[in-house]
Amino acid sequence: MNEQFDKQQNEQKPSDALKTPTDLGKKARKDVAEGLNALLADTFALYVKCKNFHWHVSGPHFRSHHLLLDEQAAAIYAMLDPIAERVRKLGGTTIRSIKHIASLQRIQDNDKEFVDATAMLEELRNDNQALVKSMREVHSVCDEDNDIATASLLENWIDEAEERIWFLFESTRGA
Repeated sequence: MNEQFDKQQNEQKPSDALKTPTDLGKKARKDVAEGLNALLADTFALYVKCKNFHWHVSGPHFRSHHLLLDEQAAAIYAMLDPIAERVRKLGGTTIRSIKHIASLQRIQDNDKEFVDATAMLEELRNDNQALVKSMREVHSVCDEDNDIATASLLENWIDEAEERIWFLFESTRGA
């Protein structure tokens, strides 16, 4: 019996081998997975940017900015695995490489050698706002396709991102 199972597994297409059972329709799984993969790429890009700014922040508020950016990077990093695993629970496949991330990301990298601390925080605030907008768009797809589990995750991540936006806004107020 195991030989027959092994033979069936070897005869499957690679995409079939990764399918997972779900009662969501094919269109729902595809649409939500695509939205989550783009969100995952943006989250990776935002994480790397946040760490870049954490490592390179300078100025009179160095300590508070350095700690804020590290806390925010950790919160962003904590989203990565749950996003990817949700794609897999839907039966989709997710990103595989830095090149794949670059092909999907909408959050722009910042490769400048020096960025003023206030400009860093403002850029991250804008990026988090863009991330919230993208999360709301994926949430709309979830609502259309009755994917309550993904919608619930998104609601929590939206709240967390709005807190990051608030902290970044308050850290630049009057600057």
